[in-house]
Parts: sequence; structure tokens; C-alpha cells
Amino acid sequence: MRKYLHINLRDRSVETEELHGEAVIRAGRHYIAKTLLKRGVATVDPLSPENPLIFSAGPFAGTNFSNANRLSVGCKSPLTGGIKEANAGGTFGFALGQLETAGLTLDGAANEWVVIRITRDGAITFESAGPYLGKGNNEVAAMLFEKYGKKVSFGLCGPVGEYLGLVSGIAFADTDGRPSRLAARGGVGAVMGSKKVKAIVVDMHKMPTFHDRKKVMGAVREYGARLAKEPAIDTFKRVGTAMMADIMNRLGGLPVRNFSNGQLVNASQGTLKLGGDHIRERNLSRGGQTAHACMPGCTIECSNVYVDEKGKEIVSPLEYETLGLMGSNCGLTDPDDVARLNAAANDLGVDTIEVGATLGVLMEAGRGAFGDMDFMLKAFEDMRRGNERGRLLAQGTARVGAHYKVARVPVIKKQGISAYDPRVVEVTGISMMVTAQGADHTSGNLPVFDCKGKTTEELVAASLEIQTACAAADSLGLCIFGRSVTNVSAELIVTALNDAHGTALDPSFMQTLGREALRMEWEFNKAAGFTEADDELPEFFYTEALAPSGKTARHHSAQVNRRLRELLG
Repeated sequence: MRKYLHINLRDRSVETEELHGEAVIRAGRHYIAKTLLKRGVATVDPLSPENPLIFSAGPFAGTNFSNANRLSVGCKSPLTGGIKEANAGGTFGFALGQLETAGLTLDGAANEWVVIRITRDGAITFESAGPYLGKGNNEVAAMLFEKYGKKVSFGLCGPVGEYLGLVSGIAFADTDGRPSRLAARGGVGAVMGSKKVKAIVVDMHKMPTFHDRKKVMGAVREYGARLAKEPAIDTFKRVGTAMMADIMNRLGGLPVRNFSNGQLVNASQGTLKLGGDHIRERNLSRGGQTAHACMPGCTIECSNVYVDEKGKEIVSPLEYETLGLMGSNCGLTDPDDVARLNAAANDLGVDTIEVGATLGVLMEAGRGAFGDMDFMLKAFEDMRRGNERGRLLAQGTARVGAHYKVARVPVIKKQGISAYDPRVVEVTGISMMVTAQGADHTSGNLPVFDCKGKTTEELVAASLEIQTACAAADSLGLCIFGRSVTNVSAELIVTALNDAHGTALDPSFMQTLGREALRMEWEFNKAAGFTEADDELPEFFYTEALAPSGKTARHHSAQVNRRLRELLG
């Protein structure tokens, strides 16, 4: 059994629901989509009290099951107007699991800013957030640890979320207590801000009970052993997600200067400084940490702690999406510069993908020069202060592009595109087109899939397959970076679920779970008013050839959706 907490912020009442068996297992994206559909949220104002904010942990949360302590945060997105599940590592999902709590939903809005406290003895209290308002996440985190002790986790609404900036996420504590693991995308931080919840603080306690603990622990060991044998996992541990910059640069799919080029450095020019190999060597030479787990139990350790030339920490983590969108997309070439901007973004609790895309559009508009660090830092300072310009920038790429009448705005469903140019990385491009989540690569990323000579229909099939697998992982609290094991080990995963929660699911459950989540998300967006036209890429992707490949986008929403409907039946 697991508890689920329904917290009414209007009157501070709490209803505790008991979940058993399959109800515990169908978590994350699946639970979010099912709940939002059932409650008719598609037509509400996303910044109104009627938009619930859902925090859902997976069925293995609270254990040392590698990859299995991810947290899903869900609501109607104020950025896209559609459904949103923003996924995060850190210790918050782990802490909920240790309290045998499957998740919580925030309903309504508080009359004044509060901190919600959830203790190991089951107490839920509401305390004034006055001392924390307007402060950066780093300062607030230190204050929370000082007040509540070190054996807690937290979720924070940063200063940009306080004034409902749509680039704001929700920051969670990492394994060292940094507020650096963000459920970043879609403006979920603005929804938390609209509810006047500054922080949720949760005790860490002990491993939860299971139907057959011995067998679950055996599955934990077996899953870890399979991960250890995978070459891809070893690469993740050695160079982290930054390796993708090397791959994308080589393929010509790296976002460079507002997606106007696909390559920053060719082979004859030397090393890509924003790439994983260079970052690893530089960080090692300075005494930094090149392998770091974002959540308890993870053996992949694809994160890092990046330090300056004196060995002082700049940021943790420094990862590919930030290197792509706030780095090469904005004309930066040195990881030290990106790391400093990343640190500023973490302190504000904002999405580095959305902010990077926004700044690239500003540069496209001539409001700043590509590669101008001072311009970028001033933008962060304006967002921190919440002045008129800062509040405009905090509305994200689509709205800033419209304000400045920019023609080349890289968004889908008003959300900034991730760091994979869809003219080259075609399956990921299709996933970003059709996912209900907006332009989110994590919904179905196949960055090195060989698209040469393949039809739209073939690539849509590949996209649907990976979308299904990712939706299943997101519905079980699993990190998608373990997919080289997860996606071929349905029997292991489902057997472990049965042993954990006393169910009798068969291995086909993984695909069923993923497909159900996708169908419900598409149904939600249809109810919210989305049409096939919302799946089209921005026009410039079709009309502007991308150097050095010379490719243009060749997949349109009508053909993509027709094939998708055929596959879904």
C-alpha cells in the first residue's frame, strides 16, 4: 500500500488516499494524463486555482533501484496550453517513496505564500514562506537545511516562478543538497507560483515495504548488473550527456546561432570545446567530478560537478541540452561561459532549454550579439529582478519572438525546441512535432538513428516505438538513459513490479502502459483545442537549408499524423 495526498490549499485540508497494486504502478506520466483528463482540466486557465499540480513518484521510489527514483510533475502547461509532464531526478521522489507516499496533488491556491512540510510521522503542516520570498534557490536551500536538518528533500518555486514567469521550473535537491535538479519544462514553476507554494519539504526515512522485498532486491542487483555490461552506460559514466555535443556536431545537427547552422567546429578546425571529451579532460585537470549520480541508487552517474581553473565548483550538472541551447545556439564556444550561465539559471529555477532558445531569438532580432556573455548575464539579471524586460523574457521563446516580430523562432506548440535540429535528427524531430508535451526530445529521442533513404512512414514508426518506451519509463519513475537495458528487459521490470506490489502483470504491460499514456495525452490536447496544424515545424526549417549538410525538413504534420493514426489503429 502507498498513500497519495490530496492537498487543498484553500482551506489547508488533506485527504489521504490508499493506493494498492496496479494503482501504485501506474504512476508518473500515466497518472498525470489520467487524472487531468478525468478532471476536465483541458479547458481551464493554467494559472488559475483550477489547474492541479501533481507530483508523482514511481513504484520503486525510495529504494536503491538504479534509475528508478525519477519524479514526474504534471499540470496543464501555461507555456504551451497543453498537457505537461516535467521529469526530474534528485532526492524528492526518493523521499516520497521512503515515506511510502506515491505522490501528492496541490489543489486550489493559498491565500498567502506557504512552505508545506511532510514529516516521517505523517504530519503535514503549512508554514509561512515569508523569509524565503525573492531569494535565489541556493540561499533558500541553505535556509531550509538549516531549519529542517539535512535529512530532508525539497521542491522549490524560484524567484521567476514567484512572478509566474513561464520559463520557470521546480528545483529539487540533488544527492548533495544542491537545488539543481529541475522539472524544468512547460512552466510548471509558474503553476507552483500561482498556488503560492514556495517550497515542499519532505523527510527522508527508510526503504519502503514491498510484497516480496527479497525478490525486489534481487531485481535491483540484476538490473544493475545488466547496466554494468552495457558499453553505452560506460560512455555515459565517462563523459556524461555532453558527449551528445560531439555527436551532434559531427552529424551537423547541433543548434548553432539560433539554428542557422548545424556544426560549430569541423574536423580541420580542431576540438569542440563544448563536447564531452574536452569537458571531461578540462574538468579532470582542474580536480572536478566527471561522474555524479543525480538521484540515490543510480549507477549510471552521467552527471558531473564542473569546476573552474582554481578547482572551485561552478555548477552541477553541466549537460548537453544546456551546452546546446545556451551555448552554441547563442554563439558561445567555451564551457566555462555556459557553466556560469547554467549556475545563474539554476539559482533562478529556470529552464535552460527555453531560456537558451529565447536568448537566441533575441540575438536574431539584433537585441544582442551572438556570443555576448555580458548581454546574456544582463538578461538573467533582469529576470532575477523581475523588471519589465525581465518579465517579458520570462515568458519564453514564442512570446518573445512575437513581441520582437522575429521570423525564425524555433518552437513547437510555443515551447522551445531541444538541441537536435529536426532537419538532420529526423526521428527526434518527428517526436517533437507530435508529442503532446511540446518540443520535448525526452518524449522520443533517437539522435543517431540512420534516416538516410527512409520514408516519413518508416520514421514515424520508429518515433512511435521510442515514444511508447519513453512514456512507459516516465510512468514508472525510470530514467530513460537506462533504456539500453530497460527497453529490452520488460520481463525483468514487470516481474519486479509484480514482486513489489503483488500484481500479476505480463511483460506486454510495458507497451500497454506507454501507449495508454500517449493516447490520453493526445486526447487532452485535442480537448484543449490543439489541431494537426500545431504539430508543424516552423517554416524556416522547411525553407532554409542547414549547413553543412544542406538538408531541409521533409516531414509535414499531415503526413506524419496520417501514419501515426494508421499505426495506432
